[in-house]
Amino acid sequence: GPGILTRTLLNAGVRVVALESNSAFLPNLQSLENSLDGQLKVIYGDFFRLDPLVTGTVKPPAMCSDKLFETMGVAAVPWRADVPVKIFGILPQKKERNTLWRLLFALYECSSIYRYGRVELNIFISEKEYKVLTAKPGEMRAYQALTVLWQVGCEIQLLHMEPWSSFVTNLKNGGLAVPKSTWLPNDHLCLVRLTPQQNLFAGGLKPTNSATFIFMVKQCLAKPRSRLSDRLNSWSLDNGGKLLRALEIPKNAEARNLYPEDYKRLFEALQNSSIFTETWFHDEVLESTRNIN
Repeated sequence: GPGILTRTLLNAGVRVVALESNSAFLPNLQSLENSLDGQLKVIYGDFFRLDPLVTGTVKPPAMCSDKLFETMGVAAVPWRADVPVKIFGILPQKKERNTLWRLLFALYECSSIYRYGRVELNIFISEKEYKVLTAKPGEMRAYQALTVLWQVGCEIQLLHMEPWSSFVTNLKNGGLAVPKSTWLPNDHLCLVRLTPQQNLFAGGLKPTNSATFIFMVKQCLAKPRSRLSDRLNSWSLDNGGKLLRALEIPKNAEARNLYPEDYKRLFEALQNSSIFTETWFHDEVLESTRNIN
């Protein structure tokens, strides 16, 4: 980006580790680093290419999170401890949705940056994706699996909204090259704080079974208008109606009407059934995980 986040953080007096993915900009940043008496550390790397799914040597600007955190001098802390590090950045627009999914898997599996604890993200995302992340049950098009999973996983705070004109300078056909959105507003970039929930793994949800939880939510919301009881029946769960009654979820409830916390309660209740031990379900989970990664 243009360096506005780095400049603002430095002016606030905090210690900053800056990842620069373009080698052409490194000399100027390193010169700034040398003049700031330890307040700024510059690393050649790209945060959004952390822990690539490749074998062999990782070539910069791609990098491994363990090397990054070692260089920063940040040690892992227990999940329920305070936030160990705060990350600021701007999500690349071309891969915004994909990046949100990859961060989500890392969060629930406590992998990559989340092996070090409840790392806080402060990131600029498009207004349309912010609307998805904060949607309410029943909202057509906006309420999605991504909504449920981020709301279960993190406290979501809007810190600032900035018009696209502040960021986009490329002219295209006489106008600003702003990403198009048909169904949701997209006039701003939104600075959003995503702080992992301290009690995320306090119940039946664990990093070891989190991929199954993600798959369950994706399956339920693949057809938002479908009844939850029908979905449970499709999983060969004989006592689906009884389970919904126990959770005080209406028998005719549609997938899009369940609150995020209801999905977590449903998953934890299903852990006590035999449904999630069946081979076919695990095969589906693995395939879903591979596709997203």
